[in-house]
Amino acid sequence: MATSRRTFLASSALAALGLNLRCATEGGAGRVATNPPEAHPAADSRSPPPARAAKPLRILILGGTGFIGPHEVRYALARGHRVTLFNRGKTNPALFPEVEKLQGDRAVGDYRSLQGRDWDVVIDNPTSLPRWVRQAAETLKAHTGQYVFISTISVYEKNDTPNADETAELTTAEEPESEDVRKYYGALKALSEKESEKAFPGHACIIRPGLIVGPGDLSDRFTYWPARFARGGEILAPGNPTDPVQIIDARDLAEFIIRAGEDQMTGIYNCTGPKSRLSISELLGAVRAVMSSDASLTWVDWDFLKQHNARPWIDLPVWVPPQTSAGFATRDIRRALAKGLAFRPLAITAKDTLDFYNSEPEDRKAKLRAGLAPEAERTILAAWHARSKT
Repeated sequence: MATSRRTFLASSALAALGLNLRCATEGGAGRVATNPPEAHPAADSRSPPPARAAKPLRILILGGTGFIGPHEVRYALARGHRVTLFNRGKTNPALFPEVEKLQGDRAVGDYRSLQGRDWDVVIDNPTSLPRWVRQAAETLKAHTGQYVFISTISVYEKNDTPNADETAELTTAEEPESEDVRKYYGALKALSEKESEKAFPGHACIIRPGLIVGPGDLSDRFTYWPARFARGGEILAPGNPTDPVQIIDARDLAEFIIRAGEDQMTGIYNCTGPKSRLSISELLGAVRAVMSSDASLTWVDWDFLKQHNARPWIDLPVWVPPQTSAGFATRDIRRALAKGLAFRPLAITAKDTLDFYNSEPEDRKAKLRAGLAPEAERTILAAWHARSKT
């Protein structure tokens, strides 16, 4: 059942209390986690294991060893499904020794290891190139009951419209000669969606996640905040405390994807959260609540941040100015909620993300991939305080 706003925030506070008590007995929030990144559980260890599915499925996961994939695999196995992974065998190859692994290279169209095999569900995690869908379909379209394509809310043409649903206009482009995914990410995903629907008519399910966060994320687009609070001191908080934000824990997304396969879902679903509006101040408050820290927040408005070249989403992760990018923070998710999309307490996500960060090597933690560098943060805060005094 989807979590209501009141329950989500209340349970986050309760979870924070429980997690702080656990930290007190295990060495505190700053302790180094004993699990390596690939060992993080798909569902948090404080929850009971999921019930077995009514019918076991043969699930093929394209990819499966990056960020979302391992959470999908663990949840699928816990539900009693038979899982096969297809990838190059180069990322975390030691993961899941109990799972069948088939090798191939999609960059060169090598799907030979899949030929002559049948699956109930195919989950396509890594594809951003339309030709990958076309090439996969040549081997799989007569051999699967359902194709689940993981897309993105970046496919939408306009991101300044609040509360837009799945019918909003998509970005359009001819398939570019360049396969520069960074440059054409939204357009390539939109084209890949079309290829999915064309190749698997009546059997395609398209999932459009927002910002995916949680243990295992190496982008630091949410990790910055738990890590920053753990460091303490004065923290630059972006925009207005009431500005909306949206995120989804990778484990909640993975569980929805597996259930989409179980229920033979088709159609298109925005997948971000939580159920109701979440403000940046509520998000930062939930992060702050899971640790002991002397951190304090100083709110700096968007105009001032813009003057100092502080970039939303990159230097100031999770947050975007609602004046220009409301679509990234208020996407309508009612279709997914009706199909059972649910969310664990934000405190659980924050604490598990901090544990994951603490488990990383020191050289990896020394320079986060997102967020303000300490010197840049100090410089902007000093300028903000100086302006306030004039």
